[in-house]
Amino acid sequence: GGRGGAAMADGEGLVSVDYEVHGKVQGVFFRKYTQGEAKRLGLVGWVRNTSHGTVQGQIQGPTARVRELQEWLKKIGSPQSRISRAEFSNEKKIQALEHEEFQILK
Repeated sequence: GGRGGAAMADGEGLVSVDYEVHGKVQGVFFRKYTQGEAKRLGLVGWVRNTSHGTVQGQIQGPTARVRELQEWLKKIGSPQSRISRAEFSNEKKIQALEHEEFQILK
């Protein structure tokens, strides 16, 4: 990247956070809805099904928007999902987004 350049002018930095959602979250279009919600909020990252029946991924973007998606992952999800809990880890401030978009990984 280029040298210098001001940080985000709105005084609200970027964060990256990993998540894992437990419950009935596979086979209910959870990834597709998560991607749609992330795009609506202007976030980047990824989502995938795990072999042990959870959905996990990473979210990056402005702090307030990331918080909105965290609430959505905890309480809403896709219409047919039943979320038992959502865990968040590895939260950190980042200088720039590390993903181009929000992807569904196989």
